[in-house]
Formats: sequence, structure tokens, C-alpha cells
Amino acid sequence: MQTKILIIGACGQIGTELTAKLRSTYGVENVIASDIRKLENDVVKNGIFEVVNALDYNQIEHLIEKYHITDVYLMAALLSATAEKNPAFAWDLNMNSLFHVLNLAKAGKIKKIFWPSSIAVFGPTTPRHNTPQYTIMEPSTVYGISKQTGERWAEYYHKQYGVDIRSIRYPGLISWSTEAGGGTTDYAVDIYHKAITDGKFTSFLAENSALPMMYMDDAIKATIQIMQADADAIKIRSSYNLAAMSFTPKELAEEISKHYPDFKITYEPDFRQKIADSWPASIDDSAAREDWGWKNDFDIENMTVDMFKNLKKNGL
Repeated sequence: MQTKILIIGACGQIGTELTAKLRSTYGVENVIASDIRKLENDVVKNGIFEVVNALDYNQIEHLIEKYHITDVYLMAALLSATAEKNPAFAWDLNMNSLFHVLNLAKAGKIKKIFWPSSIAVFGPTTPRHNTPQYTIMEPSTVYGISKQTGERWAEYYHKQYGVDIRSIRYPGLISWSTEAGGGTTDYAVDIYHKAITDGKFTSFLAENSALPMMYMDDAIKATIQIMQADADAIKIRSSYNLAAMSFTPKELAEEISKHYPDFKITYEPDFRQKIADSWPASIDDSAAREDWGWKNDFDIENMTVDMFKNLKKNGL
């Protein structure tokens, strides 16, 4: 059976690049992008696009039937910092969109689901360094609570109903093509823009706040790789730890200074510091590497080179 893909939340930070990669992999006609509104961007212009509310079961079901969808990538979510400002809506969106897709799979309407989790599932009581796959999880943010709960439901639907759902816990993601989207790790996107335009940057995290990070190219690679893996290889149906690198704002600024020697950084920690302090500093992702062959391509050095190259090429 031919793979037909629906991406819900295709205009978000991850969805934008995931949509482009899936279209080039599976063919433009086999990838349906959708989001809550129609933007003037490549996602909308370069293929099939539908407006859909992730909270509307009937809308999702209609698209699945209309396009004979086999795989759904549910990327719609309210991220960590934004979710803290609107907890009730964050819970509603992050949880009920997942239930809609899980129930459609349970009913046999789709074959496979990708649903992203996050390092936000961990909390202040989790071991911070080399955080294990299985460990204490007491998230202290709305986003983290919703993702941890989602993991439990994902595993439950797999065990009880045989739903083929696959998930990875994204670390902080860094991309040149989309602006920061309300996450606690987004300083690591904005800092590159400011280095080019202003020559200076004010970090909302303290200089030694180490967090797990990943270049978007690697995140997209992992997302497609786990979905293409044989079902038997996916041993964890809650969510896999995923890692590439860990660094602090100070370390990133030092790397940027190799390209912009006059670059200056200052630190004014805000409410996001508390969120960062509750998250791991580094992640053990050996299960993903063993089960389905995960391997990252980017570290802080070649990521920085690629970020500047692409930002300049695109007119910044």
C-alpha cells in the first residue's frame, strides 16, 4: 500500500522542514500539509495544503478519508514558554489532538502515527547528566505534564489496541529556516540572527545553563528514520530519548565568536530560567541508537558553520 501522509501542524518550527523533507522523500502528491491557518509560506505554496483544527476530530477524519491517509505526523502543540501563559488551552490542544489521532488509528482508519515528545517530560528530580531512558519523571511545566501524559497514553494504545505509534523526546531544536517558536531553548536560534544583525545578544538563560540541543536536520532525519523502521525494531512505545550535543549559552557564544570575533553576549535570565533548570543537561539516547540505528550528523561546530551559511544565503 502506498504511503500517504498527513502532517498536522505543518507550519510550525519542526513541521515546516519536516513537510519539505517528506515531500521530497515520498512525492509532493503523497504528503498533505495542514495547519490551523493558511500562511504565505513554502508549506502552503509547494504542495497540497488544508486548513484543519487539530481539536476537531471530524475535520481530521475527513482529511484522512479524502486523501486515503496511512501515516499521520501530529506536530501541533503549544510549546513550553507559551504554554505557561495559557495552561488550560495548552492541555486541551496537546492532549485532545493526540486522542483524536489515537482513536482514528484504533478504529483502523490510519496505519501509523508519529507524535513528538520532549525533554520537558523530565523534571527537577530527574538525574540531570546523561539522563537515562527510564528514570524519575516529575515535570514541572504544563508542556512537560502534557507530554508525559501523552507518552503514557501512546504506550497504552499500543499495548491495548495495537496502535503503531512512534515517538522521540526532542531536545532543544535549532533551525535557520524558521524563527523561534516560544520554547525555552529558542535562545539558541535567536542568537545566530542577532550575531549577524546586531553583533550582540541578550540571553534569557544564565551563562552556564547546559541543555541538550540538536540541529533541525538531525531532528528531521530521526523523525523519518523512526517512522521507516520495522515495527519490530521499535521496542519503546512511550518515547525514545534522542540526543546530539549539549552546551551552555556561554559555550555557544564562544563558538559564534570564532566567526564574529567582536560578538558580545549579556545575560538577563527571566522566567524561562526556572524551566531550563528543571530539564536535563545531557541525555543518554543509547536505546534509539541500538534499536533503530540513530546517529547524529551535527555537533556545535559544523552546526554553527551551516547556520551562518544558510542565514546569509537567505538574506539576513
